[in-house]
Amino acid sequence: MTTLIRQLVETAIRTVGQVRALPALNPTARRELAVDRGARHPVEEAHQPHLTAAIDWLVRAQEATGGGGFARGFSVGWNRYFESRGWQPAYPETTGYIIPTMLEAARYLKRPELVERAIRAADWELAVQLESGAVQGGVIGEPRSPAVFNTGQVILGWLAAHGETGEKRFAEGARRAGEFLVAALSPDGHWRKGNSQFARSDSTLYNARVAWALAEAGRTLGEPRFLEGARRNLEAVVARQTPNGWFPSCCLTDPERPLLHTLAYTIRGLIEGGRVLGQPAIREAGARAARVLLGAVRADGWMAGRFDAQWRGAVEWSCLTGSVQMSNNWIRLFLEDGDSSWIAPVPKVLGFVKSTQNRSSDELGLRGGIKGSWPFDGGYGRYEVLNWATKYFADALMRHDRI
Repeated sequence: MTTLIRQLVETAIRTVGQVRALPALNPTARRELAVDRGARHPVEEAHQPHLTAAIDWLVRAQEATGGGGFARGFSVGWNRYFESRGWQPAYPETTGYIIPTMLEAARYLKRPELVERAIRAADWELAVQLESGAVQGGVIGEPRSPAVFNTGQVILGWLAAHGETGEKRFAEGARRAGEFLVAALSPDGHWRKGNSQFARSDSTLYNARVAWALAEAGRTLGEPRFLEGARRNLEAVVARQTPNGWFPSCCLTDPERPLLHTLAYTIRGLIEGGRVLGQPAIREAGARAARVLLGAVRADGWMAGRFDAQWRGAVEWSCLTGSVQMSNNWIRLFLEDGDSSWIAPVPKVLGFVKSTQNRSSDELGLRGGIKGSWPFDGGYGRYEVLNWATKYFADALMRHDRI
């Protein structure tokens, strides 16, 4: 009887905690949603206050895991998947591409301790790398299975750490990951096996960003097979692009209305992969889609979170990650060809995302980070602050400042 009573009490306590954390009943989530739908947050013309707040959030995200990895995000309301509110587990995929951001922020903000954090993250990635050389899908604590996309993102981190330190262990981690990617590539140039169990296996054109990472590894490590594998994938992606520049089969869940997030991944992969491989036609395929999206920016900097095959906004909420990713893409294109039309919408887009950043909250998991959606209850990362949204925001601020 005592055991039964204890179990009932524990269940009741857990249930009450879940109910209290529901967004409708959570004061922090409710206040933040009201701000989103109202005047939003104060915006500084200078980027540095917003950048500092974002980097400080990333520091807290790393500290929250108790290791070198960065927490996937912070759930302001009760998160059904993680069955909790607060900091989420460490995420190998995004930790990988946060590494270059921390190294760049160390120089930009003159904060050398960020270099140590980046190297710690790169070593952590080596510690959790699978025996096959792959990187696991999902967060730490979930069943470990290989994920092509995640592997490519961590290659970028290891290459950055190798460039910073010259340490061979990071080059070896990238080499092992590249071997996995080459072995998993299908004859038609697509990655059809080894894709994440958490995404649709038939809708992965965004793996173009993996090809970019593989090309970078091939160039840095002197591996022609990596360069050839990257070329095959990028040419296969270009072959699937529609005449108006749109990409089918390019979303985690809804290929008929892909996320701006995954479209931006694809565009970046083509732009950078074409550059590394010296293939202007591949780069131009990415630029074609990026050019269309210039016209998708509203006067206040808002962009739709999903687009249909005619490049029409398909939802009323914004995927903030995709917005800042496109800012990065446009800046990269401007730096390559000097065409100022590429950067015309960037101040508006960054200004909009700045207005969604809460830099004064007492909730440290909210303060300074970038949310999944605007408004906060939108369809991507609902009531979550995401480490990759915050990473791309920081990247865009630093890139825009340099020009």
